[in-house]
Amino acid sequence: MSLAGFLPFTVWGNTNIDTPDDISDLKAGPYIQFSGENQITVRWITNVPATGWVEFGNRENDLSQKAESISDGLVDANQTIHEITLNDLLPGEMYFFSICFKTIEKFDPYNVVFGDEYSSQVYSFRAINRQMEKVSFLVFNDIHDRPESFAHLMKYKESAQTDFVLLNGDIMGHIDGEDKIVKNVIQPLSQGERKVPFVYSRGNHETRGKFARQLPSYITKNSDDYYFSFKAGPIYCIVLDSGEDKEDNDKEYFGLVSFDSYREKQTQWLKNEIKKKAFKKAKYKLVFSHIPPFYSGSRHGTLHCRQLWADVLNEAKIDMLISGHTHKYGIHPANKDHYYPIVIGGGPKDGTRTIIEVNATNEQLNLKLMDDQGRIQGKLNL
Repeated sequence: MSLAGFLPFTVWGNTNIDTPDDISDLKAGPYIQFSGENQITVRWITNVPATGWVEFGNRENDLSQKAESISDGLVDANQTIHEITLNDLLPGEMYFFSICFKTIEKFDPYNVVFGDEYSSQVYSFRAINRQMEKVSFLVFNDIHDRPESFAHLMKYKESAQTDFVLLNGDIMGHIDGEDKIVKNVIQPLSQGERKVPFVYSRGNHETRGKFARQLPSYITKNSDDYYFSFKAGPIYCIVLDSGEDKEDNDKEYFGLVSFDSYREKQTQWLKNEIKKKAFKKAKYKLVFSHIPPFYSGSRHGTLHCRQLWADVLNEAKIDMLISGHTHKYGIHPANKDHYYPIVIGGGPKDGTRTIIEVNATNEQLNLKLMDDQGRIQGKLNL
């Protein structure tokens, strides 16, 4: 899948902004995520059951196209989580859209009573462009329920354009309900009239809590799993899900996890992925994994990732691995164990927070690792 050249946002990360459009029944959003080629998925959450749709077009004053979600002949309705995919978008084209919904007060077999009908303000995004010659994106990790860090760190990005944001794990400390996802992910990432999509790479803390298994209802995974690949201009991106950092039988997990077999399944997928023609032909090959297989201690999760993936990534001749987890930022040069540099983002506390910015063209790729005072703590140039 190829990513679009989305326009920059200006108030992104501000968690103090009032409910969009002052619509009391709109809880969060809209926010956008990648879904497939010539597609984008628009999501939002309502406070009450509703049925929703998106009106859109490639002119701000002409939202003549309509998209809704239909499953097995049934229009999605009587729900609070809304997910509408816009199809057949023209590559590189600017689109404008408004989210619309009708509340549902009664839903009986032969009697449906609708309440108020709402239309939001007009938002915009740029559609997928597989031929994009350059890309700029940001990486955040280990925010740990401190959403104000997004706005703080965003001040230091240098590129005028941000095509997407990659969340590289542990944005939340655990997930105990919808409000945690709304406050710590959706609200800080959905501000502004021009929408920028985000990609989610799951961390070990996002596997914890009674609501962790509901995360896919709110976050598009780009595939049926939390590991996947996508093309971003000259970059081929592989996202691995490193799972938990302790053994499956650890008392913290109460017998409710099985990450060893999950990582083993990913290994076979990874071996097949690096054989693809598109991967081999890509100018740059980047891998994202919340837990790095090196420089993150000797717990089981780290060692198992190293055992399963280190040799495969060496064979693949990737250009770099970008991780988090350790709360100690740094760039570790290639060596005899890993033939590629490993970039590790910082932690949640003041003085340890980081923002990683990547800018790539067919001629060069530049990565900057900046701390929460805007100081450059490391660079990579390919």
